[in-house]
Amino acid sequence: MGIPTHPLLIHAAVVFVPLLAVLAIAYAFVPFVRPHVRWVVGLLALATPVTALLAKLSGDAFFARLNSRNAVTPDFLPKLEDHRNFGTMTLYAAIALAVVTLALVFRVAPRVAATTAAGGAGAGSSRVASMVLGLLVLVAAAVSLYYVIRTGDSGGRAVWTGQ
Repeated sequence: MGIPTHPLLIHAAVVFVPLLAVLAIAYAFVPFVRPHVRWVVGLLALATPVTALLAKLSGDAFFARLNSRNAVTPDFLPKLEDHRNFGTMTLYAAIALAVVTLALVFRVAPRVAATTAAGGAGAGSSRVASMVLGLLVLVAAAVSLYYVIRTGDSGGRAVWTGQ
């Protein structure tokens, strides 16, 4: 119908990246939440990089289409390049967040619960690993949120104000 897919696909990334960031932080630092959101966080960690990748690929295709039609003026090109660079960084950050979240969900947290239930043998090393992954999740979530906001802001400014 002539509608570019990029404006449609970006909304999934705009929702999934912050949702994964918030739930991953909650999973890492609020233990009583873990049993309730474990599968949701795991599925989000799988889906979020895919949505970011689809947004990036559709944006690249949209950009190429605009360029082939000479629909982008030379003075506007750097603004679109900035937006593309932010989109690339959002993809990388989403992948990093997903990897550390999956590591936390499927490797460390179940072991902490099993070690604690078994009488605490080895609980110290599991807790340290859990805290390290939790801190990595916190950093990856902050970076992901930063880049998804910067990407959206630069794209919105380009569309709505020409800036």
